[in-house]
Amino acid sequence: MSIKEKFAKYYTENFLKKYGERLTQIQGNVISVKIEEKTILWLFHKIKATLIVKPDRSKSVIKCVYQKNRWFKKPEFITINQGNLVIIQGIKGKKGKEDRETISIMNVRNLTTKKDLIPVEGKVQRVQKVQRIK
Repeated sequence: MSIKEKFAKYYTENFLKKYGERLTQIQGNVISVKIEEKTILWLFHKIKATLIVKPDRSKSVIKCVYQKNRWFKKPEFITINQGNLVIIQGIKGKKGKEDRETISIMNVRNLTTKKDLIPVEGKVQRVQKVQRIK
């Protein structure tokens, strides 16, 4: 086992120990999208994306929030429209806190446009060429 693999294993074990019970995944249609971008002195960029998702076969709605701060470079967020089918992977809020009902987004997969916020390993889309035989 190389040192890189040891660090990756150590990181994943500690992450699962800390957030294991709070990790969640939601699949559903987007009801509302709100993206707020802010720049401070052309150096510090903030983005806050708020999604309201209605899960499949459910009457309830779930509020999901993506926040990212970055120096110099502007953070990116994928295009999501109302009615798109998405899978959201994130962390639930802590019990007893006021944001316990919201989910902080780690990754978004838009199934309508087949785009990911953070590309997942092993999922490479290949273009197949079809030959016609005459």
